Order: sequence, then structure tokens, then C-alpha cells
Amino acid sequence: MLNGMYGLEQEETKTFGQVCLTARRLVERGVRFVQVFHGGTGNDNNGWDAHSDLKENHTKLSAMVDQPIAGLLKDLKQRGMLQDTLVIWGGEFGRTPMVQGGNNGRDHHPNAFTMWLAGGGVKPGITIGESDDLGFNVTKDKVHVHDLHATILQLLGFDHTKLTYRFQGRDFRLTDVHGNVVRQLLA
Repeated sequence: MLNGMYGLEQEETKTFGQVCLTARRLVERGVRFVQVFHGGTGNDNNGWDAHSDLKENHTKLSAMVDQPIAGLLKDLKQRGMLQDTLVIWGGEFGRTPMVQGGNNGRDHHPNAFTMWLAGGGVKPGITIGESDDLGFNVTKDKVHVHDLHATILQLLGFDHTKLTYRFQGRDFRLTDVHGNVVRQLLA
């Protein structure tokens, strides 16, 4: 059953499926932080950082991760672990909404991009934020990276404002003395 859930019997999903299954087993054994990374494998040019051949690369890479990550979420939920396990999926930036040059790629784009969270106190089935028609800028309910960090810390049981320390006359903290918890995300 786990083989099918995680895609372990299919060549394109096997490797990432094994990584996701290992992550679930680590969490099940009490490991408190597990990072799963997918940077692409084989001859995928530049992986998710697609400055060229974006459609081809992302189609191939998405096929590698879709079933395993769905399997991980389903498995965590079936075992009653998802309610206490925060799953975060995303990168450090998005891609420009238009092709860059003539190489069918896109450049880095921090102005409007998507991440998703599941389990661990996150309200299921909601979307926060909207972009303009091109996907270039946020037009409604912007969640700044500082807000995301503050929210993640809240879900982990920390008040980000209490993590402030003074150094050389300036206040510092993980959310750079900014950020507000996105309360709509909390279950």
C-alpha cells in the first residue's frame, strides 16, 4: 500500500517517494524537524531554477514530486500525525510571469509567488492573496515573507516578538522586527 501511495513502484517518482516516506518515518520516531529537498535529478538542466526550458523542466519535475507529496500528506493524516506536523512547500522566490529572452525560461521573481502549508494547526482549504492578471504583483491580501515567518513561528509555538534581541543599538529578530501572524491561516 505504501509503495503505491508514495509512487515507489514508478521510476520517475521512486526517489522522491523514498525521501517522503523516510521523512514520515523520522517524524513518527520523534524527529522534530525534517527538511525534504527536491532539486531535480539527472539531466534536468537547472532544475526548479528554470532560466531555460521552464515548461519542460517544471512539467518533468512536478511529475516527480506530485504523487509522493500527496502520499506523504495522506499517510500523515491516516496515522493521525498531520494535525501535529506542519508541512511547508515552497521555494525562496517565484518566477517572472513572462518568458525571459528567447530561451523559454523565467527569471527570479520575489513580488508574487506561491507557497502552501498543511497540517500542524493550519486551516485547510483556504487561499490567501491574489495577484494581478499577469501574476506580476500582489493585489489583495499580500503575505510578506516576514508574515510567513511570524506565522510559522506561531504554529511552532513561538511568539516571534519575544525573539527580539538588541545588538549595537538595533533590535533584531527572525522576522526582522516586522511581520504579523496571518491569523486567517490558523485553524
